[in-house]
Amino acid sequence: MSSLKYLSIVSFLLATLVFPSAYSATFDITNQCTQPIWAAAVPGGGKRLNTGEKWTISAPPGTTEARIWARTNCQFDGAGKGKCETGDCNGLLECQGYGVPPNTLAEYAIGQYANQDFIDISNIDGFNVPMEFSSNSPGCTRVIKCTANIVGECPNELKVAGGCNGPCPVFKTDEHCCNSGNCGPTNFSKFFKDRCPDAYSYPKDDPTSLFTCPTGTNYKVIFCPAP
Repeated sequence: MSSLKYLSIVSFLLATLVFPSAYSATFDITNQCTQPIWAAAVPGGGKRLNTGEKWTISAPPGTTEARIWARTNCQFDGAGKGKCETGDCNGLLECQGYGVPPNTLAEYAIGQYANQDFIDISNIDGFNVPMEFSSNSPGCTRVIKCTANIVGECPNELKVAGGCNGPCPVFKTDEHCCNSGNCGPTNFSKFFKDRCPDAYSYPKDDPTSLFTCPTGTNYKVIFCPAP
């Protein structure tokens, strides 16, 4: 589930009021974890990053419902096929679709209403790796982080190997997934919100979790940033 799909509905309704943006955006993705991370992006694909390595991707103007995440404990053959413990995307090194929860997500939509980009970190699909999602341009100072010990403190009902799952992927109910469009915070979503106040904890969490930068901003995503 993408926490941005609710925003996208509004964006599409407003899109007739503005001309499409001509700006693309670049994303510098860096692994500061002590172990290898298999970075994943839609659009973008995927790449193994050893500690300290960086991967730069770009998104074309008007990109929506995009995301970047980390995959852990992966094994791939020479053809780029295999499996990851968390964040796996259909067994492919170069992702063509979203990953399997749990995965900490950086989500974005480029060149939306009033020449703004919308960015967020989401724990709706759970948490596997600490993350920073921030501007890489002087025109925006936004920094979003989620670096809490969520895996170590994860409720028993949400624990999985290598991560802490979100309540929607686990329980698949309207209460947790907002399929009907009406829901509020739950005890499980509050677990994530208390530890990462700036990250989405349930699909209607827009007021405290959705941020903007001017279109034309470039970005960086850091796995295992400094707290």
